[in-house]
Amino acid sequence: MRKIGVFVCHCGLNIAGTVDVKRVAERCAEIPGVVHSEDYSYMCSDPGQNLIAEAIEEKDLEGIVVAACSPTMHEPTFRAAAEAAGLNPYQVQMANIREQCSWVHPDDEEEATRKAEGIVGAAVEKVRRDEPLVPHEIPITKKAMVVGGGITGMQAALDIADAGYPVILVEREATIGGRMAQLSETFPTLDCASCILTPKMAEVGRHPLIELMAYSEVEEVSGSVGNFRVRVRQKPTYVDWDACMGCMQCQQQCPSEVESEFERGLGTKKAIGVDFPQAIPNRPKIDPEHCAHLRGDFCWLCSRSCPVDAIDYEQEERIVEEEVGAIVLSTGYDMLPQEVLGEYGYGKYPDVIDSMAFERMKSSSGPTGGEIRRPSDGEIPKEVVFIQCAGSRDPDKGQSYCSKICCMYTAKHATLYHHSVPDGQAYIFYTDVRAGGKGYEEFVQRTVEEDNALYLRGRVSRVYPEGDKILVKGVDTLSDENVEIHADLVVLATAVTPRTDAREMARIFNVGTDEHGFLNEAHIKLRPVETTTPGVYVAGAVRGPRDISDAAAEASGAASKVAMLLSREEMETDPLIAEVDEGDCSGCLWCVAACPFDAIEEKYLTRRVGDREVSRRVVEVNVGVCQGCGACTVACRDGAMNLKGYKDEQILAEVESICLIAGSQQ
Repeated sequence: MRKIGVFVCHCGLNIAGTVDVKRVAERCAEIPGVVHSEDYSYMCSDPGQNLIAEAIEEKDLEGIVVAACSPTMHEPTFRAAAEAAGLNPYQVQMANIREQCSWVHPDDEEEATRKAEGIVGAAVEKVRRDEPLVPHEIPITKKAMVVGGGITGMQAALDIADAGYPVILVEREATIGGRMAQLSETFPTLDCASCILTPKMAEVGRHPLIELMAYSEVEEVSGSVGNFRVRVRQKPTYVDWDACMGCMQCQQQCPSEVESEFERGLGTKKAIGVDFPQAIPNRPKIDPEHCAHLRGDFCWLCSRSCPVDAIDYEQEERIVEEEVGAIVLSTGYDMLPQEVLGEYGYGKYPDVIDSMAFERMKSSSGPTGGEIRRPSDGEIPKEVVFIQCAGSRDPDKGQSYCSKICCMYTAKHATLYHHSVPDGQAYIFYTDVRAGGKGYEEFVQRTVEEDNALYLRGRVSRVYPEGDKILVKGVDTLSDENVEIHADLVVLATAVTPRTDAREMARIFNVGTDEHGFLNEAHIKLRPVETTTPGVYVAGAVRGPRDISDAAAEASGAASKVAMLLSREEMETDPLIAEVDEGDCSGCLWCVAACPFDAIEEKYLTRRVGDREVSRRVVEVNVGVCQGCGACTVACRDGAMNLKGYKDEQILAEVESICLIAGSQQ
């Protein structure tokens, strides 16, 4: 019989305040095979770990049970301590008597203690049947992929490349820069957004270890951590970017002008060209929906004007396959569609615009050259109403969350408006002012005290035209008075939403989403840039609303995780994964359908029978992908699939122990 040690933690009063830990330790000492049992105030501390190591060495323990908190918190700690003392780390079992016992029975010490005895006793029976396991080692492809070329993706790509690893940066648009490229200034310093962003874009474009795949989208991902295979679809630009020298003669000659999405409908663009002058790559693309030639009309102006014959009307999309060791997802955010905010006249009245349109107005390269003018008549507005939480914190619109950045950029807009129109008046309808960040609260105070912005706490009920004005009706809940403002311009701080293709992207990369569609992290506090799929990381607004500084910090965090992964020749994977008994496997593939991580693949076993070869279908587990969830073991009809460390006999032994202890307590 194996020699087992039991160590019961007080966890201060978290456990000992409810559970009689000394009684639990004494009861465990009576279990057959338990040769050492003791309690200590904090087992996770250095003295506590030393107690465990000394007991393992002195009594030659073959398995230990640590009765403490959740294994999510400290299982790696105790495994490391056991391994240092010479015990296989997978012969360590955590018994959770805090979250699953003391915290849920705070008012019944006797019941909590009896339950703790049962939990620890079951863990002893399991560890008695544990086998020593060895982590698997898999080779690593020393290349990374970053999906999304906004400020987050660029920062991640640069950090990884600066660490010495090749990076493929995939961007769905024809240029990198993302949402930040549309901004005029940034809060709280009012730095020029382009002055910050453009050097970063240029650095990405010329970095020798960064391969930029603009106007491309990821279609399929297979493989596992360290060895992903990614299919990327490169959309046709109808311009040979290798031959093009970026002179933009084609853009100047193009006769087709259409509404520019980049300018939020306030300006136009040509059917061929770039969205903004600082674009990287600084190469034009043709919009096939608006190009006269591609629509079948007789127009060759861009082709004839090109001095290097780079126009290629016959260009087709192509599929590129890449192998990478790690992936960072940083595809950013969208903004709430205008049709959702009909009560504010958004999309109906030209002088009701969103915050990004205001940014384009203030941009020196924008449609108004940096001047604030009414879209309807081009006049300078003397009274502007800013409406915060337009769709945010509104369950009826599907966005119950706070968009986080709106309070700050609205204060920025009011400040910029005052600088441009000193004799104008800015009104801000708000729910709460949330200015959490370095220098943020002070910035909002300056907006009120120095830039004369008038904050009105309350919601707007109606927005509609009255003459050449926009009448805004609302309420000021602080004074309990109705408010009517005849505004020249209304600016909506619309909600930050997930990208429209976020759920599809989550499916491709096998990453979870929250109820809104933002990508989920593995653990919101302890693993904020990791996902449940090893080797796939998330950063920036793809996780939820973020400002620029937070997004850049997360990008660097994800990049450091990637660099840690790629720095090794081989990677160890957790051995607590599924294994198949090929002798019992019938090849029904039920486990393949049940696996949420696509970790099980079919294969064929071939052997010679007489003078012929016979093949039989079975399955195999990809050790780099399997997360040890056990779904396959439940689905297997033949009993051929088992989960290492959680085999049937172990689970049944735990259940039997609980039943026996419960019976003895009655």
